[in-house]
Amino acid sequence: MRRWVLHVDMDAFFASVEQLTRPTVGDRAVLVGGLGPRGTVAGASYQARAYGARSAMPMAEARRRCPVAVVLPPRGAVYQAVSRRVFEIVREVSDVVGQVSIDEAFLEPVELADASTAEVERFAALLRERVHREVGVPASVGAGSGKQLAKIASGLAKPDGALVVPPGQELELLTGLPVRKLWGVGPVTESKLHRIGVYSVGELAALRLGDATALLGQAHGAELHRLAHGIDDHPVAERAEAKQVSAETTFDVDITEPVRLAFEVDGMAEHAHRRLVSSGRAARTVTVKVRDADFTTISRAETFATATSDLGPLGAAARRLIGVAVPPGTPIRLVGVSFSGLATSEQEALFDSPSREPEVVPDAEPADPVAEPAPVVAHQSWRAGDDVFHPDGGHGWVQGAGLGRVTVRFETAATGRGRARTFREDDPSLAPADPLHSLGW
Repeated sequence: MRRWVLHVDMDAFFASVEQLTRPTVGDRAVLVGGLGPRGTVAGASYQARAYGARSAMPMAEARRRCPVAVVLPPRGAVYQAVSRRVFEIVREVSDVVGQVSIDEAFLEPVELADASTAEVERFAALLRERVHREVGVPASVGAGSGKQLAKIASGLAKPDGALVVPPGQELELLTGLPVRKLWGVGPVTESKLHRIGVYSVGELAALRLGDATALLGQAHGAELHRLAHGIDDHPVAERAEAKQVSAETTFDVDITEPVRLAFEVDGMAEHAHRRLVSSGRAARTVTVKVRDADFTTISRAETFATATSDLGPLGAAARRLIGVAVPPGTPIRLVGVSFSGLATSEQEALFDSPSREPEVVPDAEPADPVAEPAPVVAHQSWRAGDDVFHPDGGHGWVQGAGLGRVTVRFETAATGRGRARTFREDDPSLAPADPLHSLGW
């Protein structure tokens, strides 16, 4: 019986959701990620990618490459809500689904067992059309005889397309691809293969099995050799939910400077944060791991009262922990940051921390010694991308703020492009809004 596996991948997912919920930027270059000087890109629209901007790139570099881009902070709750709607549809059309991340999944519909290529193409087209009609975001679909072939096909179908690999044409598709396209081929394996002149999947398939296992090990070499021939029997199944997200790096030369170490910790925190946002979750615990020149591993952790997906407090905790874990001058060969205590939602702290309370300074010589000094009321500080509510305009988002003014574009996914209005930054009629309202559901 012929097996058909499909891979559904939401195109430029974070940026696509922003373009959906903020129609004014629907056809513009959009970068999603950290807005600070050390921010990184969590998502880039295809319009931004045309300039060379891409995910995981430092935001400063992406903005240099794409100066016309609209830069927006990530909104994990919105991405999670859209993802949930998309994969509800996917699970309606297939009993066998394996969701890989917030924006991609494998499926193996029972009804497609032994189906023709044309039938699979119709299935993929109907699925893509339904996702676009009911949710509003684009999806690419790949299909083939196994999971890896389906994933490669969906990548080749991007953006917003479908590619079904007919039976017997697997090797034709795979042969010319670089070996790095295969699962299990990382930098080390790629380097080993390059040293013997193997650069493409076809060249790997042409190796004798014994040569592949001698070079890469029995299990790893045999697996890659099978994949290079288009043989893939990996089952489609739900993955166990990760209990933490992490990132770490090993240095070529041990580092001892505290400033450099703090810089590396910031980078690892940003990488882990990107994975946290991609999973649509928040974290309560931050852990820093370091390994010194003697291979001694030390870890320190800090736990918050409530889960958060805000990089600010998560990164600050990582910096505090590295100062505790590493005495000045210690040679460090590895550093890592992980976020755990994961939750699918985050709760604001019930009380502001004392450091955020406005300071009340009474007059030196009050005119009325009985009267208490008037309290200082801190107004809302707005940033580009914040969700806003106004009694007259409804739901909107901040397009820009500064010099005591804030410009708000009033629109949602349901309204189409809306009008912009400028207010005083301290206008009491403006209030923070639930980001989910931008979906218009």
